[in-house]
Amino acid sequence: GVPLYAVVKEDVGSEVQDFRSYFQGEIFLDEKRCFFGPRERRMGLLGFLRVGVWMSGLRAFRKGFMGNIFGEGFVLGGVFVIGREHQGILLEHREIEFGDKVETADILRAARTIQELSVENM
Repeated sequence: GVPLYAVVKEDVGSEVQDFRSYFQGEIFLDEKRCFFGPRERRMGLLGFLRVGVWMSGLRAFRKGFMGNIFGEGFVLGGVFVIGREHQGILLEHREIEFGDKVETADILRAARTIQELSVENM
């Protein structure tokens, strides 16, 4: 299998603990935000005027996910699949707006690339 890791910028209330029921990998708290790079990507207040942001919020609400008004809510996130050794970054998805999702098929395709390398090296 391929190990999964999550890097979060803050632990507000029970959010990280609640996330554990959906994510079985290790979760790292990056309070200094080193993983987020030298220049954090943020969405300003005008970002809330985007239709996609409202649609993502509605989709989350319908699935029972509730947000909060605490913490730093303007930093955009992303998903990376990082390969072994010389493989480097196999998938990089950076949010363009809040709730911008990565395609699951793309993640699985990148993860299979890691597995193929593991099998070849045995």
